[in-house]
Parts: sequence; C-alpha cells; structure tokens
Amino acid sequence: IPTQLNINLVWLTFAACCLNTYNGLQYVGFVLHCDADFNSIHAFPVPQPPTIILQSPKDYIFDPRENIVIYCEAKGKPQPSFSWTRNGTHFDVEEDSKVLMKPGSGTLVIDISGEKAEAYEGTYQCTAHNDHGTAVSNNIVIRQSRSPLWSKERNEAIVVQMGVSLVLQCRPPAGLPPPVIFWMDNNFQKLPLDKRVSQALNGDLYFSNVLPEDSRNDYICYARFPHTQTIQQKQPISVTVLDSKLQISHVEGERRPGFMLPFGATSTKMVLKGETLELECIADGLPTPDISWEKDGGELPSGRISFHNFQKKLKISEVNEADAGNYRCTAINSLGDAHHIIKVTVKAAPFWVSAPRNLILAPNETGILTCRVSGEPKPKIAWFVNGVAIENAPEDHTRKVEDDTVILSNVQSGSSAVYQCNASNEFGYLLANAFVSVLAEPPRVLTPPNQVYQVITNSPALLHCASFGSPIPTITWFKDSQTTIKNGDPYVIHENGTLEIHVAQPINSGKYTCIATNHLGIKENHVFLEVKEPTRILKQPEYKVVQRGMSAVFECKVKHDISLSPTMTWLKDNGELPDDERFEVDTDSLTIKDVTDEDEGRYTCIMNTTLDQDSASAMLTVVVETPRPGPPTDLELTDQTERSVRLTWTPGDEHNSPTQKFLIQYEDLLHQPGVWTNLTEVAGSSTTAQLDLSPYVYYSFRVLALNHVGYSEPSQSSKQYRTNPAAPDVNPSDVKGVGLEPGNLVISWTPLTGFQSNGPGLEYKVQWRRKDVEENWSSATVANLSHFVVSGTPVFEPFEITVQALNNYGNGPDPEVKIGYSGEDMPLSAPESVEVNVHNSTLAEVKWERVSLSSVRGKLQGYKVLTCLCLRFVYICEQVLTFSGNHSEGQLPDLQPYSVYSLFIRVLNNKGEGPPSPTKTFETPEGVPGKPSFLEVTNPSLESLTLEWGPPINKNGHLAGYTLKYQQVNGTNEVGPIKVMTFLPNETTITIGNLNASMLYKFDLSAMTIKGSGPIITKEAFTIYTFEISFLLPPNTVYFLFFVCSAPPVGPVFGTVNTSSSEDGPVITWEYFGHHKTVYVEYVVDNSKEDWKKELVNGSHSHIIKGLKPGLTYRVVHSHHLSSPPSPSLFSGPAVANRQVDIATQGWFIGLMCAIALLILVLLIVCFIKRNKGGKYPVKEKEDAHQDPEIQPMKEDDGTFGEYSDTEDHKPLKGSRTPSNGTVRRDESDDSLVDYGEGGDGQFNEDGSFIGQYSGKKEKDTHEGNESSEAPSPVNAMNSFV
Repeated sequence: IPTQLNINLVWLTFAACCLNTYNGLQYVGFVLHCDADFNSIHAFPVPQPPTIILQSPKDYIFDPRENIVIYCEAKGKPQPSFSWTRNGTHFDVEEDSKVLMKPGSGTLVIDISGEKAEAYEGTYQCTAHNDHGTAVSNNIVIRQSRSPLWSKERNEAIVVQMGVSLVLQCRPPAGLPPPVIFWMDNNFQKLPLDKRVSQALNGDLYFSNVLPEDSRNDYICYARFPHTQTIQQKQPISVTVLDSKLQISHVEGERRPGFMLPFGATSTKMVLKGETLELECIADGLPTPDISWEKDGGELPSGRISFHNFQKKLKISEVNEADAGNYRCTAINSLGDAHHIIKVTVKAAPFWVSAPRNLILAPNETGILTCRVSGEPKPKIAWFVNGVAIENAPEDHTRKVEDDTVILSNVQSGSSAVYQCNASNEFGYLLANAFVSVLAEPPRVLTPPNQVYQVITNSPALLHCASFGSPIPTITWFKDSQTTIKNGDPYVIHENGTLEIHVAQPINSGKYTCIATNHLGIKENHVFLEVKEPTRILKQPEYKVVQRGMSAVFECKVKHDISLSPTMTWLKDNGELPDDERFEVDTDSLTIKDVTDEDEGRYTCIMNTTLDQDSASAMLTVVVETPRPGPPTDLELTDQTERSVRLTWTPGDEHNSPTQKFLIQYEDLLHQPGVWTNLTEVAGSSTTAQLDLSPYVYYSFRVLALNHVGYSEPSQSSKQYRTNPAAPDVNPSDVKGVGLEPGNLVISWTPLTGFQSNGPGLEYKVQWRRKDVEENWSSATVANLSHFVVSGTPVFEPFEITVQALNNYGNGPDPEVKIGYSGEDMPLSAPESVEVNVHNSTLAEVKWERVSLSSVRGKLQGYKVLTCLCLRFVYICEQVLTFSGNHSEGQLPDLQPYSVYSLFIRVLNNKGEGPPSPTKTFETPEGVPGKPSFLEVTNPSLESLTLEWGPPINKNGHLAGYTLKYQQVNGTNEVGPIKVMTFLPNETTITIGNLNASMLYKFDLSAMTIKGSGPIITKEAFTIYTFEISFLLPPNTVYFLFFVCSAPPVGPVFGTVNTSSSEDGPVITWEYFGHHKTVYVEYVVDNSKEDWKKELVNGSHSHIIKGLKPGLTYRVVHSHHLSSPPSPSLFSGPAVANRQVDIATQGWFIGLMCAIALLILVLLIVCFIKRNKGGKYPVKEKEDAHQDPEIQPMKEDDGTFGEYSDTEDHKPLKGSRTPSNGTVRRDESDDSLVDYGEGGDGQFNEDGSFIGQYSGKKEKDTHEGNESSEAPSPVNAMNSFV
C-alpha cells in the first residue's frame, strides 16, 4: 500500500475516535486532532458526564494473605471524584488508615496484614461524580476465601463381602469457594477410576460392586481450595473385601442394576440459562451396569453435549429454554435394567436484549433511553438518575418514564445527567449506566489547514475534514472555491466528512474547501490535492546468455512524474548486489564486467518514488566460451516470378556448434531504405528458401545463422530484385462508422502501408447510405487520410459503409459492408414505476418500467441506479450500479444494515444520462455486528486474567452487548467446560478470576445486536504458575517446600517434586518437562546472609545434598544457558546429616536435659516456699502482664501448665501464627494433622516421604464462637496432585 494511503487509514482511525459522538456512543473527554505525519496531537476539552470504565466483578472472593483491591475506574470531563458505600451506608475511606484510594481513581486498596480480614467483608458500591452527573458501579460483594479443616472423626474399618456395592463418603468442609475433591493413596497416587469405581459430584467414592483388589487401608479424600492453593485431607479409610475362596460366609451373587445416586425413581434439577447442566446417575449391580441417557419427547442437543465419568455424568453447555424436560438415565446389565428420570427446569437471570446507550444531544433535541431485558422470571426494571431512584429525583417535566423507556423531550443546556437502569429477578441483576450529555458547540474543523495530499493517477484519494460540534455539523465540499461537490462519480463524501475520489485523475488536482456548519456557526478549511503520473518501466531488462569473461548489460528505462525524485535499486536474486567493482550501476542500466559463473541469477531493477514504485526482472545465464557461427556467403536469386523468388546460400563456419536455424531479412529500397525486416526462418540444415513477394517493392536480401550462443554477422546483401506494380491486394482494415456529435457520421479506417499499396497513386473510395432505406450510395474519394466526416445525418441512425483502396493500376477487392451509427443525443425519458423490495439487511431488489427505445436517442447502454444513504437527514450517495442492457430490475448488494436509503434511476446511452426517475426511499433492517476490533489479554496473575477489547467497526444496528466464552485448554488439546459471560455495549474490559494457575485459556468474544451475535475474535493466554508444600521428614523435623515459576508457553517445566532422607543426606526427586539440559540444586542456611551454594545435576531427576546439618534451605533452579539468569523453582527444607544419629545418645543433649530438669526443680522449690508463707504465685497475672510467647510451662499430660492453658482453647505452638480467618499466610509455619489422626505420630511412607502435616488446634475467635469450620493451617500442596 502506498505510504500516503497508510497515513490516511491511520488518520481515519483517529477521526473515528474524534467523531464517535455522532454514533450516539460514549466519547472521549478530549477530541483529538492529528496532523498528517502524526508529529503532534492537539486536543480541546469537551464536557462529559462520568462513565464507569473498570470495576471489580459482582462477587469478589479475596485471599486473606493479599491486599483487597476493589477496582473502580471512570472517565469524564471534568475528572470525576469518587466515593464508596459499604452495606448501604457511606464508607469514609479517609478514616481508615488501612484503606487507600488510588490517586485519580476510585480503586480501593485495603491492607489487611495484621487485621481481621472478615471486618472488611460486605457489599461495596462505587460512585463517580462530576458537574455533569453521577455514575455508579455494580454492588460488589466482598467475601474472604476460607479453607477450613475437616471436623474430627474416627473412621471405622469397613469389611464387606465381594460383589456388594459400597460408598466411601468424603463430606469435605464447606469452603469459599467450594473445594475440588479427589481421592489418593498414601503415596499421593490418584486412585484409578473406571466403569465400576467412580467419584460423584459430591466427592463420594462409589463402587458398583467390590472386588478383592479393592482391599486397602489408605483411601484418602483430599479437598483442594483453589484461592489459597491449599489441600486438606480426610483420615484414611480402611476397606477389606472378603473373598469367597478364603471366607466361609455368604458371597453376594449376580444381581440386576439399581441406582445408588440419585435416590428414588425421579428427581429434579434447576439450572440457569447459559450455564452448564450436569446430570449424574451412578448404579450398582453385578456385572457392572452400563449407563445410557435419553431425553423424553426429544433429542439430546448435539454440539453442546458431552459425557463424562464413564457415561455416568451428562453435561450440556450453554443451556437454553429448549433444554428443559425429563432426562432418563438407564442402567443395564445381563440380568436386567433400571431407569431414573431427572426433571430439569430452566430459569434465567436477567440478560440484555438492548442496553441503554449514551446520548449526546443538542439543546431542544429529543432522545430516548431504552432498557430491554429478558429473564425467567421476568425481571423488574427500576430507573435511577445520578444514582437516585427516579421517583425520588427532582421533578423534570422534559422526562417521561414508560416501563423500560425514558423519553427526554426538548432538552436544555445544563440538564446533562447519568441514568441507571437496574433489571433484577431472584437469580441476579443487571445495572447499566447511560449518560445524557447536552452540548451546544459551534463547529470546529480538526484537519490541519492547507494540507497537501499527493496520490498517483488511478489511485484512490482521501481528503479529510474531521470536525466536531453539537448539533453535528453538516459538511460541504467545494473545488477551487466555486464548484460544489456532490456525492456521485467520481466523488464520495463519507459520514465522517472525508471526501474520497475512487480513481484520481490529473484533472482532479486542485484546491478543495470543506465547510462545517450548524446553527451555532460555520468553519471552513482548505486542503490541496496533487495527482501525479505513475512510475513505469518503459524498457525492461531482457534475458541474457553471456559467455564467461564477457560483459552483460541490463537496461531499465523508466518514466516518472517530474516532480517526484526517483531512486533506482538493483537486486540479485532478491538480495543486494555483490560488493564488487565489476558491477556498475548507471541511471538506466546495470553493467556486469568480466562475467563469472557466480554472476548467474535473476536481476531486478526497482524504481521507487515517495508515492509508488515499479519493478522488472530478467535472468542472466553464463555459458562456456563458444564462437558464434560464421556469416553465410554466395547468395543467389533463381526461379524469379512476379510474386516469388528462390534464394540460395552457402553456410558459414559452424565452429563445432551446430546451426539451429537461418533468418532471412529483406530491405525495401523504395519505401523504407536502410531498414531490414525479418521475412522468414528456415531450419539450420537448409541452404535454400522459396520467398513470397509483394508488387511494387525493390527487394534486397541477407541471411543470418543462429547457434546456442547467438546470431552470426549478417551475410552480404543479394542483388536487387524489383517487382512490378499492381492493383491493391487488400482494403483498409478496422473500418468503423461512429457519430461524434448529433447530426454527423465519422467513417474511419487504418490506412495501407507503402508496402501494401502495390503501386503509385494510392487513394480510398468511401461509400455510405442509410440502412433499411431505399436510397443510392453516396461516395467520396480521398487520399492521405484515415477518416471522412459525413454531416447532416439524423440522430442515431444505422448506416451501411464501405472503404476501398485503389491506385494507378486499378481498384482493390470488393470491400466488406460495415454498419455504423450516426451521432447520439441525450435520452429524453426517465424510468417510471420504481419499486424496491428489501430482502435482508444488506440486500434489496429494485424494479422499474423500461423507457421506449426511441426516447433513448442512442445505443442503450443500460440503466444507472444511484443509491444514497441517509445520515442525520443528509443523503450521501455512495453506491452507483449500472445494469447493462435493456433490464427492468436489479439487485442492490452491500447495503448498510439499519439504514435509510433513497434511490433514483437514469437511462444511459453513449452520449450520457437521461433525466432521473422519481426518488424512492426504503429502509434496511438491523443485522449482526462485525467482530470486535481487537481483543487483548493483560495482567496475568495466578488465578485471573484481564481482557480488553474494542467495539466492532461495523455495528450494523443498536449494539446490545458482548458475549464472552472461555474455557481451559491443556497440552493434549482437550478442553474444559465453556463458561459464558455477557457485557454491556460500553464495557470493554473484564478481569476474570477463579482460574487455575499455569493453565492455557481460550477466549472467544463476539458483539451482538438484536439480530444476534456477530463473528468471534479469539485469544489465548496463560495464567501464572505457583504452588506450595509443607511436609515432614524424620527425625521430627519440619520441612518447607516452595515452588514458583512463570507460566511457560506450553505448560509447567517442573512437575511432581518429592523429598526423602537417606544416610548421606536429603534426597530431592522431581519431574522435568523442559528442553534444556542445565539444571542446578542451590542451597543456603535458612535466614542467613551467606551466598547460595550451587551443584550441577545436568539431566538427572534426583540429587542428594551431602554434608549438611538440619535447618538448611535449598532450591532447584534451571536456566536456558549458562550466561542467562536462572528461572528459579524454589524448594526449601532442612537437610539431613550424613549419618542418622540418635539424638538421645548425644552428650550435649543429655547435659541440656539435665540442666532444664534442675532449673524446673529450683522453680518448684521456690513456688512451694512462697505458698507456705501464705502467698500465691500470680502466674496468670504475670502472663497477662508480660504476654511473653516464650513462657509456656508444660503439663504432664498435654504439655501445658493448668494456669496457662484453657481446656477449650489451645494456643498454637511457639513460633506459629494463626490468623482469625483460619488460613495461614505464606510467610508463616504450617501446623500438622497429627491431632486429627489416631495417635501422635505423623504418617510416612517407608522412605520417609511426606503424606500428612502437623496442625495445631483451633484458636478460639471471640467473633466466631466455637465454630469448627475454620482451619488454622491448610495443607499446602502442588497443583500436580489434582
């Protein structure tokens, strides 16, 4: 694309930004003005009520380990101020030191470190206010994520007979959000699921029938809480299956199916429209039953249906009203079948049919706000103005409310406001802000003055006239300050004021003036158009075969506009020429001296100007040196006649290269002396040729020989041979009869050459007469002419014409009669009875009544239909269609949906157009919009992604909003469930939370009107990857494992990571999926300032750290190459000594214990003496006074003194912190699950690897009473466990 066109396209983008107020949509606070090369941007302020452009989701679950960030961004002019309400009352941000409102924004950042996070739970709403109105956000419900522990329980061992059904209950604690459930064994291996063994949606494990291999003592249910990335585990369940071969008791035999879940013959299920419906049927029986699904009275929806869990779960995505009904699941085995019916009802939260749109009105104009929603049950609509219920707002006589419509009549300056529409039912609500801005602005032209546009002939030209004003200015164009430009060939005036010339010609050059007018004023601007001649290569490079060591010359002669500075560039094989002095570039040629074999290739010359370019190429072939053939000799003429002669010659020396052919040339010494013309060619094996001759020519012949190198030098000329004159053999060609003006007939022809004249005195006899009229031929004889004009003819009459050649020796052959027409005149009549039939939003059909042929007064070329688009009461004629021939109907394609058109029709002949038909007006209905202009993903985090998009360029109606569908995509191209979100038309960004870390998500976004959704735009993006693990290794030493890495392009680099101990030290094992070989283990003493120590492990997947003492922290890192900084994957934990030593046998340990025992004995004696003296040791008072966490005397049974402990309130261990919210911060120690097991020992594999975790008892919270649903310390776990 030419550079100028690129600039114009970009400029139009800015102009669209400036002028989107004209479409009734939200607009920017400044109108931009950009000069042609975009070196500067000017702006002037425009008043604007507030518009909410970013807000947090309605339901915001926050992580208590992180700050709470509640987004509220708005734009307006002047800049809006912000305020908040919490739980319906004013929230004074300045009074709370923990709450910060970002400058220039309404976004709240709440620092909850050291605070009770639940104190900030509630319903928040943001208000943005300026002088022109008030906009409000959604009600944002802020809740704290919770990951409570299982309540204490003791699982009894289960003993069952082989073949019976079995259910292992999980019953996880209720978290926020709900946890993800999975079953594993002691080795962190997922339990295998199949048609017989399956996990239900509630997390329970179902056995349709048990087998002996189901016996095990480590059925463990895990609950993963996604917000805190923690895992809680249930106490292991032991199952023993009695085998008939080993037990005497009765064995359960084969039986027909029965349903374990759901219960009974029927059940019910309610689902919201747009969500995913999940139905589940689990059956028992022996043999294991097969499950199938069907819908009573209908078919399952194809394309939206999927089966999971071995056909036991049916999922239907994007549920709609048609999905309601009875779904039947059938379980069948060889002994029979069973049926269960699930009755599904579909409800719907409110969704937009047509959301209210921003209005920009001039004083005394009328505007309408519509708020059309649907839902089940039907939503209730409430209107607000500036955040106040409309019935409580100040009375406004210009405002009328009719259910879902607000009509504003005869608006006045100062009545700008923001209206809110709230549509709600029991399943949710929708809130939309739409401002009404009343502006009175005189026209302003934004295009820089006196701008010069340069284009190439036959290219489109765009002359801009970006303007602003309210009411919207009317744009008028003039050429050379006097000629008014109308829509129609060759001009098109666009809606934004741009003047387009489809095919620019030099005649279009000149000064153009655009005038912007409304009732408040007038503004004009001048621009200039220069149409330049195109750059063309007149003589292209030619294919060359050059001998090695010779020179090759490529010519490239160019014609270009004299006002443009051209640049000639030569390329070899699309690359630069070699840096060799043998290559000489001249103004119009390339010379290659002393050619070598490396010079062979394609050479291209490119001529560039600032506006266009042209190029041409030719091949160079380098051959081994071979001489050309010698010239033929001994030319002789024989067998001479009036019209022929035989030429004979002797070949020259071939130089060991066969002659391919001979070329015979002649010279006409009478008509063209000195010019040799090719006559014929003969094979290289011939030495004679019979030559056909023409009369009245003085011939001289010569011969050239050709081999693969080239032609020889020409032979010597033969003797002259003259032929006698004769009458002409041919008549003039290309005889035509065309009238150039009404009343004349111009007869033209191509004259004969001197060679064709056959003799002296060449003349032409011209004859003509009217066709189909009995009259004699008229004639005239002319010489040295190629046309003859007949005057006084009637308008557009057919004539028979002939042109015959003659000379002094006679006339040529009888001429062929041609038909010509006299001059045409303008048509007299216009088509009538014009009708338009609109087929759809982009296509219509027009019909008309043909005019009489006599009124055409010329050759009927067809009918011209001019279609004009109505834009704010101004018709812009942008489409011209010509229907060739005598048609009476035609189609009008490529119409703009939701538009008003008018058209008229003219008949065409070669002279011009007839009068227009009566104007016909028609309308096109709404259509689906184009795809959004862009979709970008920004700010990836662990569990959220932020999407930003732009509205479609072609809205094609009232934009109703956007539909976003997204789903998780893994490395095997399997996709997760599709989630659907809808947005208002003024919403262009959203932060999606509750996503899985380190996962690829696919987003499909489409815009919609009332006619439906348009094409989608797709984007994929990763979340960030992180997980934690706390684990225990003997001897009673707590280890901490922390793993972090940025999300890679195709999934995590490190997979499952395990640790164990050996005699030599701690053993780290890991899964590595990266393609780099360099992997290190780095370690350092915890909380020390020492440098990290590094050990290279290369491609290994395990490593032992030797020679360490307990308490060291280590991490595994990988890097792409040695010089690049490593990408860390952190693993921390104390090392194990080289040898396992019993600490109880160490001297230092025995001495320490003795010292502690002696100290305790002394304290007891002191206490006893004080009591005997009548005093009482105030332990509790001192504890309250000093609050020293280090003072924790021990009981004999549970390790605490009675004065220090509360039987209902056990404090955490020394060094641990338990926030009131029941979760553990990242920088705090985790407790263990020992108290929830059957004894004081943690669970280990034989190799010492972790399967459980310590946990202290719950700290009593005065706000929450004795609730046991909160966990003081969730078990951190890797995502790979799920």
